[in-house]
Amino acid sequence: MEILLVEDDPGDVLMTREAFEDHRVPNNVSVVGDGVSALEFLRKQGQYAKAPTPDLVLLDLNLPKMDGMEVLAVAKGDPMLRHIPVVVLTTSDAQEDVVGSYSLHANAYVTKPVDFDRFIEVVRQIDDFFVSVVRLPGR
Repeated sequence: MEILLVEDDPGDVLMTREAFEDHRVPNNVSVVGDGVSALEFLRKQGQYAKAPTPDLVLLDLNLPKMDGMEVLAVAKGDPMLRHIPVVVLTTSDAQEDVVGSYSLHANAYVTKPVDFDRFIEVVRQIDDFFVSVVRLPGR
């Protein structure tokens, strides 16, 4: 599975990669650190011209250049991108962020646990769900 991780915190990138690497199903995880790069990756623009089309996007909300809500709005408003499932994976547990994400058609909203072991488990559960349970477009 091709996964795009949109995350600017190097520690969270490392933990997420570790969770996927230690799990039973191999995934290719590409990482971008800001919202503008996320859209360039998804649209295969500039340095991302040969980027793989992700089967799943893990999107943080608190990003430089363009925040996650803006990325979500643009991606879900684009007929070429809206089919790609987006899981908001963020530290925010604010109700307005939850409601806002779902109103912009996020496929799921997950608050990042602060505990390392729990964080790893949450990422593995996301992986299990999208690999073993859900049928994705083109798969």
